[in-house]
Amino acid sequence: MARYRTLLDFIAKNNKDRGSGDKGRGGSVKSFGNVLTTTNQTIPTSSSSKGSIDTTPSICERRSTDSKSVESQNVDSVSEAVGNVISKEEFGIKVTSRHVEHEQSSKLFKHADILVTISPSVNIENPRTVKFIRDRKEVANVKRAFLLDVDYDGERGKAVLILYDTDNNELVYWYDKTGHKPYFLTDLPPDKVSKMPEIVRHPSFEGVEVVEKIDLLYGVKRYFTKIVTKDPLAVRFLRSKVPIAWEADIRYHINYIYDRGLVPGIEYSIEGTEIREVIELDLAELKKQVTSILGMDEKDSETIELAVSLMKLFEARWFSPRRLAIDIEVYTPYAGRIPPPEHAEYPVISVAMTANDGLRKVLVLYRENIKVSKVEDVGDVDIEIFDSEMPLILETFNIISQYPIILSFNGDNFDFRYLYRRAQKLGIPKEHIPIRLKVISKGNRQEYQVKLLTGLHVDLYKFLDNKAIQAYAFEGKYKEVTLDAVAQALLGYGKILHEEDIGRLDLLTLVKYNLRDAELTLQLTLFSEELLWKLILLLMRISKLGLEDVTRTTVSVWIKNLFYWEHRRRGILIPRKEDIRRLKGKKFTEAVIKGKKYAGAIVIDPPRGVFFNVAVLDYASLYPSIIMRWNLSYETIDPPEGMCKDVRVIVDEKGNAIHKVCFDRPGITAQIVGLLRDFRVKIYKKKAKDRNIPDELRNWYDVVQRAMKVYINASYGVFGAETFPLYAPSVAESVTALGRRVIMMSIQRAEELGLKVLYGDTDSLFVWNPSPEALEELRKWVEQEFGLELEVDKVYKFVAFALKKNYIGVRADGSVDIKGMVGKKRNTPDFIKRLFLDIVNDISSIENPEDAFAVIGKIKEKLFDAYIRLRYKILTLDEVAFRVGLTKPLSEYKRSTPQHVKAALQLQRYGVQIAPGDVITFVKVRGKDGVKPIQLAKVAEIDPQKYLEAMKSALEQLFTPFNISWEEIVGSHRLI
Repeated sequence: MARYRTLLDFIAKNNKDRGSGDKGRGGSVKSFGNVLTTTNQTIPTSSSSKGSIDTTPSICERRSTDSKSVESQNVDSVSEAVGNVISKEEFGIKVTSRHVEHEQSSKLFKHADILVTISPSVNIENPRTVKFIRDRKEVANVKRAFLLDVDYDGERGKAVLILYDTDNNELVYWYDKTGHKPYFLTDLPPDKVSKMPEIVRHPSFEGVEVVEKIDLLYGVKRYFTKIVTKDPLAVRFLRSKVPIAWEADIRYHINYIYDRGLVPGIEYSIEGTEIREVIELDLAELKKQVTSILGMDEKDSETIELAVSLMKLFEARWFSPRRLAIDIEVYTPYAGRIPPPEHAEYPVISVAMTANDGLRKVLVLYRENIKVSKVEDVGDVDIEIFDSEMPLILETFNIISQYPIILSFNGDNFDFRYLYRRAQKLGIPKEHIPIRLKVISKGNRQEYQVKLLTGLHVDLYKFLDNKAIQAYAFEGKYKEVTLDAVAQALLGYGKILHEEDIGRLDLLTLVKYNLRDAELTLQLTLFSEELLWKLILLLMRISKLGLEDVTRTTVSVWIKNLFYWEHRRRGILIPRKEDIRRLKGKKFTEAVIKGKKYAGAIVIDPPRGVFFNVAVLDYASLYPSIIMRWNLSYETIDPPEGMCKDVRVIVDEKGNAIHKVCFDRPGITAQIVGLLRDFRVKIYKKKAKDRNIPDELRNWYDVVQRAMKVYINASYGVFGAETFPLYAPSVAESVTALGRRVIMMSIQRAEELGLKVLYGDTDSLFVWNPSPEALEELRKWVEQEFGLELEVDKVYKFVAFALKKNYIGVRADGSVDIKGMVGKKRNTPDFIKRLFLDIVNDISSIENPEDAFAVIGKIKEKLFDAYIRLRYKILTLDEVAFRVGLTKPLSEYKRSTPQHVKAALQLQRYGVQIAPGDVITFVKVRGKDGVKPIQLAKVAEIDPQKYLEAMKSALEQLFTPFNISWEEIVGSHRLI
């Protein structure tokens, strides 16, 4: 049952709770009183009736005293809650005058064992203005805790390890005691560096050292001068003072992880300066398993060592941290507009928070015009009513400070940015706001990252927006990265729909809507045995990135970090990308696709039509397998003359020799990618399906193989990207050339075996009505010829081909795969999208060629119904609306004016403020602009002919395989 109360009543009641020692749910801090007993910082938050804040620092010290407690008053209605008044005497506040250094006539009061000194300008008649935030727990030693992140504290000039203590369910912070400093490398001798005044006289210059590194590009050991600095910023400046600098663009906290060999997501113990892994595994047994299962040569000690180090990450235990999800709602006078967080003009009217310890709380701002409907049961939730926005925000900060991990969905770009700017706007001093904004420049755009002073922040939007996670970990289950779309796809339910704008919702609907968003955010980390959290943990272990980095960066950063970490572990020089491209930049093939530097994958054009009983053959991880099989890596491709004994030639599909590869020793890329592939295919995919393994462990192994799938499938795309620092054009060209050769030779062999290949695309073949015996022969041949695995991925009841990369495949169970069709795109109006999916559903019912005639009849009927609805406009504006987001200010659309911009300009002329990020909803009408925003349009104004054209472009692709023309079905008449 929902519990309504004011902040005053809340504080009074929890003074009483403090005395009873209520520890709350699941060992978490529940009551406000208990929060106070565990913290030593007090913040004065309001100094006058205007709601401003005194910025004079408060002086706080711990006292062992008794606080007065009072009985709380039960609040049975919203109106009663808002009308409650509690005086300072009821809070046990004792006011005295006493001289304090730097402050005359300061006021002191005791509350929950804390003596608080407040500036004389602060009005303590309103006890709501007192705010408490938990401090970080700094430790000298760690018995046992999971490493979650590494950061750099600029004030102390030290790296700090952030660990999760599973005994107390809290974060602990350990500051480096080893004296580790920032640095970079140069090939100038140390005596020459010592004579360079622009370096040695720099205030942050610390000293020089000589280090030995292995240079894989030349296959030799080299000596470098390490220039050590006092702070990371100096590296940026000093690296420009030497002709060539190596390892100078690695962020300091990442460098610290490399040098200490740390693996985020693993347990550690710390004593003094010693940081030790705590992994309770038999490493000798792991080595035995790896060598046996993967068939490794015992002489290849380097690869075996790498395999064991990887496998222990997959076998080490996991943990489930306490975490809280937050979502805010902001008032805006403009319908459908998201208030820009950089201005934070409008009040925060509701904050919902849910946690995996049972917390369900909504903080609501009471407004004079808010509608208070009949109080319904919204479940076990605390609803607190505030008559002022400032204490609502401060109480939000208080609750956040009690949890080690905070979840949001787009919190970097909106929720926390808005809270931060709004708190500043209300006058809350920066030191009392537990939020810091970090601006990251990416080309011409800026991204924001929110860091919390009291915990770690995970923005699930950024993690789930990662294309590798979307495609490989969750197999494309969600198409749009909105909270509703992701939740519907993964959880089976989504946001609560409402017709009115947020600012006009009645109190109960606002609470339910806001609470649902927070619950969805939390549940995304809890569903399917915490699949998403386990996935994040495993990706941290593999990539060697902390929690906040791994959830905000792309797969290319994960792969780069893994390779850099492994370079540092082996004492290998991390190469400069300029050197790789200078030595390994030779190309022999020409790209077919404009903008590409070399020939890519091959696509075999399919015949148009409908084909029954089509088997789709898939080369298991084709590109990663090629990298492993041909030992491809930046240092092995095109070796210098005389460097290698075992040199082999790469031949493309035309028989041309394009590159050479050194096989004297395993390439580092081939080693890592190959091991991850073998671990997934030969060990963890099998363990994930083994019913003899306990359910909990089998579920973990399923997440392990998903995590590896992300790395394996994304690996070539990363190594073939020019922006990747280890990109070698000759490696990328060799991979695609070998891929084309494998496909073309396989098709030739398939035809010799009597198989009909309809279509080929990158790593798959569509074979029409194959015999099992011929497929088995083809599989054996591919394995013998190339050392690759060819398997039947799926069998379609039938496939309808229109163009290449444009088809519908229907399985025996009626499920449908749609590739490249316009009708399924998200900007398609609902009216057309529903019609498209309805027709697809009809098509999927076809069992044999004869059924097609009956289905065509159904399609004609449905199109005629749609025609009538358009002709007589028997539909709503929402059904025919297009929704397109603005990516930049209206003033920047100069070369052309897209339709959604035309609609936005019309809104602007009516006084509506338009900003980047706004989603413009418009319909197509007759007239000069051809469009109108939905707010200004009427159903009578829509242009049926334009929608008929949109229907044609969306549906014509469905008819092409059946050799049916659009005109044949709908006729050639225009709508009048």
